[in-house]
Amino acid sequence: MPRLGVNIDHVATVRQVRGVMYPDPVTAAGIVELAGADGIVCHLREDRRHIQDRDLRILKEIIQTRLNLEMAATEEMVRIALATKPNIVTLVPEKREELTTEGGLDVIKFFSSLKKAVQRLHKGGIPVSLFVDPQKDQIKASEDVGAHAIEIHTGHYCDAKTPAQEDLELKKIFDAVAEASHRNLQIAAGHGLNYVNVRRIAEIKEIEELNIGHSIIARAFLVGLDRAVREMIELIK
Repeated sequence: MPRLGVNIDHVATVRQVRGVMYPDPVTAAGIVELAGADGIVCHLREDRRHIQDRDLRILKEIIQTRLNLEMAATEEMVRIALATKPNIVTLVPEKREELTTEGGLDVIKFFSSLKKAVQRLHKGGIPVSLFVDPQKDQIKASEDVGAHAIEIHTGHYCDAKTPAQEDLELKKIFDAVAEASHRNLQIAAGHGLNYVNVRRIAEIKEIEELNIGHSIIARAFLVGLDRAVREMIELIK
């Protein structure tokens, strides 16, 4: 089965809304690990709307599984990553006005700057994944830029309004997985996955990791974080 990485950003979102010290995303990460998740994902945004620099530093010190740092390919974030040394960096697009990440990186358009960021991170001993839409040209560019992995953006599949549209988006993901496998890239998938739509993605054997956040944290409000993680693991199985 694919590994499960749990994004804990929205634990920090609840904290930041009130400007207090709780709920603590670091504590949440410990619960997530004990529930059986294979890794922790966090996105340090330029505007620091949820995860803070201190959270990242402590997470790196205390988690026992794998820390995946999502970030934009900016000078500030590259410096932070090199100082923190997460287990992997996932480069994502970022706009201040967006509610959440709206799509994959345009690797072709920003090839030069991404290549420089990837090279610096690799020089610092940090593997790099690129968050991309399920498009063959973007996957080829990801290989050319030097990334060793991709994370396929599943948002359009998850937002499909009809079964036919869902099938169409799923086919795009299948084609993207085939392209990435052909290029020997490691493959993860994420964005918008929840307890209803995760099964069809989890069945794709080439996908090695699913990164899921909002739906797990939202369910945790109702049933508790430990149970929410365990339920997702069972669905993935």
